[in-house]
Amino acid sequence: MQPLRDLVSSALADPETGWSLGTFGAAAEFRRRPDEPAEPLRDGRLGLATRRGGIALGLRPDLVPVAYETALPGGWSHAVALCLPADSLRGPARRTCTELGPDRAALRPEASGRILFDLGLGLAQVDVCLRSDAPEVLARIRRAGGPVALDEGILADLRAGRLGLVFAGSLGRIEVEALGAPPGPRAYAPEAVLRLGRSHAATAPIPPGLVPVAHIHPAHPLRDALGRPRPFEARHHAGFQALLERWGDPDLLAWKRHRLGLGPRPGRPPDRRSRGAERVAAIQAACGAYPEAAQQGEAPAASVTDS
Repeated sequence: MQPLRDLVSSALADPETGWSLGTFGAAAEFRRRPDEPAEPLRDGRLGLATRRGGIALGLRPDLVPVAYETALPGGWSHAVALCLPADSLRGPARRTCTELGPDRAALRPEASGRILFDLGLGLAQVDVCLRSDAPEVLARIRRAGGPVALDEGILADLRAGRLGLVFAGSLGRIEVEALGAPPGPRAYAPEAVLRLGRSHAATAPIPPGLVPVAHIHPAHPLRDALGRPRPFEARHHAGFQALLERWGDPDLLAWKRHRLGLGPRPGRPPDRRSRGAERVAAIQAACGAYPEAAQQGEAPAASVTDS
């Protein structure tokens, strides 16, 4: 468990690292500004709380981190998926809005008396909830029948400070207490995406039998926390490559090294995922991430994309 604790603790300590918890199409995100005050949780849980929200995580022996990179047009993304065995997820989730009582697991003591409602979206990976002590919000939600969509009306109440959002799952929770200037906490659950019924994006190389329930989003070498381009940051690239070596798919790493001219060709036919790993290698080499590959003539044109 110590390697898992080290992974989570180091990510929590980095203000440039973001987090998400939920499923494909329904997730809460926790981010903070570098100068934003953040406090460790008082009850011993791994996590942080800011004025705008927070995150709490609990480690499990069956937790499997999966680090991966995905080629995008003109660039790439990266993340560490925190996965659990599919057969360990709970049974059918609530499909009607349900009052759960005071939120005793709230990250801040002052929120523990507010009333928690599961919105009834019926997701195995996460309960999408709201929390409030505003009489008008409580009355409206108690009148609701069936599931309650995370719509503009709820977001308007969130912006007005009349409620908070809580996404709670098998590994912990992310709370969104206020929306403000990014980077910061946010949440989304568009019905059109949820109807697809996916657990993760098709481009994420999640091993069979595992389901992502949260993600770590380390700082990117070419984009800041707002997604704006910046000059290549070698330290951010090196930091994620270390995670990829420790928690990534060895087969995809072998294909990446082969594309860079730094290793032999793997002994199996290429497939969609191996070609994706090679595209990431090509894009990164074009950015100057691997000067040793460039010296061997392995760096591709900068126009390599995932199209």
